Amino acid sequence: MVKILPAVRSMKDFEKLTGSGYRECVVLDIHIGHLESHISFMKQHGFEVYLHLDLIRGLSTDIAALEYIHQRFRPTGIITTRGRLIKKANSLGLRTVLRIFVIDSSAIEKSIELVRQTEPDLIEILPGVVPKVIHLFNREVDADVIAGGLIETEDEVRNAISAGAKFVTTSNRELWFSQQADE
Repeated sequence: MVKILPAVRSMKDFEKLTGSGYRECVVLDIHIGHLESHISFMKQHGFEVYLHLDLIRGLSTDIAALEYIHQRFRPTGIITTRGRLIKKANSLGLRTVLRIFVIDSSAIEKSIELVRQTEPDLIEILPGVVPKVIHLFNREVDADVIAGGLIETEDEVRNAISAGAKFVTTSNRELWFSQQADE
């Protein structure tokens, strides 16, 4: 099983994925005016799409925006740093990814509590080059871990997976295909 979850920032990125073995991707940094055409194209090619709500330009990050995204575009899931959106997305039947930034021990404690309160399907820990933190979250909460941020080498991908991450997100296209070839 391929352990990379491609994070696409443009249609050019996505076009590189068509014809590959990937069936899931994360959409980052997109303008609201491009959502319909991009998601439609991705779904036509059989992809499950996760939208990073915090990075949709022109859309606020509130419950109404989430409901609109769900009703209009029917993504597989969402990614956000906001606990209230995770709870609402869970109630809508969307897959949920809570994005966590680990900067110090206090952030770790608060993040563990937030995961317990919101019960996301997955948590994305940034930066993803911190195997110690991946182990800690796997031990403390009942959600699979995605390692993201600052992943630049095949060794960093392997280290994150070895530490217990289910996936590694990266926008580095070379890593998408180098890891696929290894499987």
